[in-house]
Amino acid sequence: MCGRFNIIDDLAVQILCERLGIDTARWPLRFSNDVAPSSRISLIRENSEGRRVDDAIWWLLLEKTPSGWRPNHRYATFNTRYDKLHKKQSVGYRPFRNGRCIIPASGFVEGLQGTKTYHQLDGTEGIGFAGLYRTWIDETTGEITYSASIITLAPHPRFSGIHEKAFPMMLDIGDEATVNRWLDPEFHKVDKFQELLKPRLVTSLRACPIDRPSTRNPVGEQFVIAADDLPPPSPLE
Repeated sequence: MCGRFNIIDDLAVQILCERLGIDTARWPLRFSNDVAPSSRISLIRENSEGRRVDDAIWWLLLEKTPSGWRPNHRYATFNTRYDKLHKKQSVGYRPFRNGRCIIPASGFVEGLQGTKTYHQLDGTEGIGFAGLYRTWIDETTGEITYSASIITLAPHPRFSGIHEKAFPMMLDIGDEATVNRWLDPEFHKVDKFQELLKPRLVTSLRACPIDRPSTRNPVGEQFVIAADDLPPPSPLE
């Protein structure tokens, strides 16, 4: 994943939140047309009181400074590779078991490595990235800071001209059983998620060639990448 996404206050995102049981009047989202790593983002998670939205830093591994928590830039942890989730030394190992979340988005940017070929990809529906989060507590003040990462999968076969190395993990929000298990902090049977760790396009995407991730000026004709014909990965125990 190139490392940029956007989330706008539109009907698609509103419907996404409604389907996830999020009341945006109580739990407002953080909107931005250009979200880069280290930015503040919104994540949807679940605790004993139900589902909620929290601000987080888009960088899973943080470090303490005199002014608070900040991204540890020695390691690029805004994304977490799927093949690292079962390695105990991985930063994402424990969050995969007790810190799963959903990161809402409208679209994202991908680019071919070693080239200046970029595409803006907008979901025809709201996008729910499969994410991981960690909780960081200031021992002096007790202030809580959340950090987050988007899981990336093996490349999708229809994305060879978009991004050849990886594909962001998206959840099928219509699959209520899977979403419930994904957000359940008490569900630790992560082997049940193996089918989800295969690249799946759960919503059609409008793809447009752009000049660069920061400006996103169109430089070509828009086209549509159709969603996969998905068999549901449920049931889960």
